[in-house]
Formats: sequence, structure tokens, C-alpha cells
Amino acid sequence: MTTAPAAGSTGSTPGLTIEAGRLAYENTVLFEKLTLELRAGEWTSLLGPSGVGKSTLLRIAGGIDVGDGDYRAVLSDGRSADGRVAMMAQRDALLPWLSILDNACLGPKLRGDPLPERRAQARDLLTEVGLAEYLDAKPATLSGGMRQRVALVRTLMEDRPIVLLDEPFAALDALNRHKMQDLAAEMLAGRTVFAVTHDPLEALRLSHRIVIAEGTPARLRDEPLPAGPPPRAPDAPAVAEAHGALLELLLKVTV
Repeated sequence: MTTAPAAGSTGSTPGLTIEAGRLAYENTVLFEKLTLELRAGEWTSLLGPSGVGKSTLLRIAGGIDVGDGDYRAVLSDGRSADGRVAMMAQRDALLPWLSILDNACLGPKLRGDPLPERRAQARDLLTEVGLAEYLDAKPATLSGGMRQRVALVRTLMEDRPIVLLDEPFAALDALNRHKMQDLAAEMLAGRTVFAVTHDPLEALRLSHRIVIAEGTPARLRDEPLPAGPPPRAPDAPAVAEAHGALLELLLKVTV
């Protein structure tokens, strides 16, 4: 079992509230009077059809400019989000001239952290995700799924109390997806996690809360979860039943 990064430098884990008074692109109002509260220390998954604004909400949570409008992200402890948020985007954004190990250690290196200890930690994580033989390889030599595993390790190495994930396991095959979900659940326990996904089973396995986005402007609603703490077994009867119901619901949801 991998030891999670120590969170002492990040302080206690806050919650985060996304507020979007109004945000429009051309003639389409994406958000209007929308509020989403991410509870402290919990994994919140956001599902919904493409184009409803899921990734935009994730970027707002990360303090990224998404265009002209009235929106913000507020931490529950009233402190600044600077240095307290890690984000894994849909694209892995690995630097092609660096090895896999150096890509995983990029954040600690840029911050001037003691590298021997952090490189050892990165080696352990890369080994756990099945990349022990590729530590010196360049990103161009890896498959899309392997690159996504490196990006996940790089995000875990950031050791932040708030973690934003945009389709973090989408490029993985079913077996590796299951393994990476378990690893993420272990490593991010106690963090405030906001994950955008199109995979209802992933949301049911990992979440403390599931939110569905639908319509234009987007509306949000909570969906029930199976009993028990995450990560839930994918073959548990309650998970299988909830998966069928959630999948049927998502098929009816429109922008």
C-alpha cells in the first residue's frame, strides 16, 4: 500500500463553493444563479451531457478565467486558494523532453522541495500504477492510458487539500481504470475532491456525493448513492442496482 503524501504543509482541508451568477458564451447562457458546494473532505462527482458546462465549473473551482461573467470560487475557511488546489485536466500536458519520473516530480522541483525524498515517492507511485519499467522513458513512447497514469501520479504528488479531476480515468482500459480508482481513493482520502466524469459506475464507486448537471442554463441536482463508504466494490448488488438506475437517468438528461 502506498503512503499518501503528508498534508501538513497544506493545512486543514476546506470545503469550496462555486458561485456563478451569470456566464454566457455568445447567445447561450451557460450558468445563471448557480451554486455548487463541495463539502470539506468529500469526493463530489459531476455528471451530465457534453456541453452542459461541467469542465467550465471545474475550471472556475480552480480559479481559472473562463470568460466574461459573474463567477467565483470561495473556500470555506476564508483563506486564499493559492497553493492549495491541484488540477488534472483532460489532456495530460506532459513535457516531452522530460522523463516520466521527471514529469511526475515537476511540481516539487519547481517549488524547490527536497528532491531525493520526492523522487523516491514518485518512483513508488509510478511502480504502483504499473510504470516501473518506464521511469526513464519519454512521454512520446507511451500509450495514451500510460500517459494518463503519469498525469494522475503528478497530481497526487502535488499534495493539495483540494483536488480537481477532469475525466481522470477516461483513457484507461477497464482493469487499469479499476486499479487507478482505488489508488486515487486511497491517496485522496480526506481531501476535497471535485471530479468531472461521464462514467456513472466510477461516480458510484468513488463519491460521497453525485451531482447531475442538465439544461441551459445548467441546473444541478443530487442523486442518491449506495450505502457504505467509497471506494465501493463495482460488483456489489447495491452498486449494480444504482448503476442501472443512474445510467437510465443519464440517457434522458439533455443540455
